Formats: sequence, structure tokens, C-alpha cells
Amino acid sequence: MPLDVATLFAMSANDEEPVDVRVRRRLRELRTEQGLTLQQVAERAHLDVSTLSRLEAGKRRLALDHLPGLAAALGVTADELISDRPPFDPRVHSEPRSQDGLTLWPLTNRASHGGQHAFKVLIDPRRATPPDPLPVHDGYDWMYVMHGRMRLCLGDDDLVIEPGEAVEFSTLTPHWFGAIDGPVELLALFGPHGQREHLHS
Repeated sequence: MPLDVATLFAMSANDEEPVDVRVRRRLRELRTEQGLTLQQVAERAHLDVSTLSRLEAGKRRLALDHLPGLAAALGVTADELISDRPPFDPRVHSEPRSQDGLTLWPLTNRASHGGQHAFKVLIDPRRATPPDPLPVHDGYDWMYVMHGRMRLCLGDDDLVIEPGEAVEFSTLTPHWFGAIDGPVELLALFGPHGQREHLHS
């Protein structure tokens, strides 16, 4: 039988709020901040929605083995779920990551409704030849080109996207984007599948 949080953390660093109560509060806060429904979080955490509802409401014992799945579903660590909420800092501190001619600077700390993250993206001029076949994955991409000329291969179309132009498309369509005659700087919204595809994380 799994140990429950209330038993394991009977002595809380915050005497006014037991840890199990704090975790339930953090669950509701994080879910609400991200605009997620109980159903969405339950699916990500591989729980029945009724189980998650009872956990949040305090009608079911919160077990230690619930924490990793719930934390992952909300994009935080288990420690962040257990610890008291730190003072709010609106700044985004994530470091840029590079892969396959793309450098991505995260512009959001947590995913928006629908699981999308915002990025500033720099495309290296050497990223000029699309793969064969073009990648396909779940999700939806949105991009706005700020500087440079971007090549977008989308299905059978081979497009040139100029500065000031935006594109949006289902990533179930075979696609790839790169540079034409120099570096390209753009803003983008990528879902979890898009992030993994572009950074192989």
C-alpha cells in the first residue's frame, strides 16, 4: 500500500498548512493558471477524472505515487508541487537551446491553454535543405517572421515567408522550415510534440 503524503510529511515546514493540503491547493492553482480542465490533467497524469476531482477536493487520500504523474501533467517537478508557492516572478529565465540549425529561446514558463509554448527562434543559414520525408507529428504551429526569408515546405507546397508574414498550420501535414539566403528570426508557438520534434528532447 503506498504511503500517503499526510503521513510521510506530518511535520511541514509551514505549520499553518499541512503538506497534503498545500499539494491540493497547488494542483488547483497550477491547473487554473494553465487553463486546463480536470479531464485534460487527468488524461496527462493517466488518472480517472473522478479520481483527480476527489484528490483536489480532499475526498481521496493523496498518495506519494500520485505526485510524479500529476507534476508531469502540470509541467512542474514533484518538489515544486510539494513546496510552498514562491513569490511570483513574471520573468522567464529559461536558457536557449539549439539543435539542427535552430536556436529556441523560451518566452513562456508554462504552457498556455492547449499546451503551447512561445519561442523566439533563430534559423541558421545552413539549415537550407529539407529532409526526405518531411516530418509529421501531432499539434499545431504558428510562426511570425521578423527578419530574414523563411522557406516553408508544407505538404506539396514550397513557400517563401517574408518578414511581417505569419503562418499557421496543422503539423499532421508533412512540413519543414529553414533559411533561404541568410539567418531568419521569428516568433513561434509550438505544442509539446513540436518542441520535441525541433529539439529532439
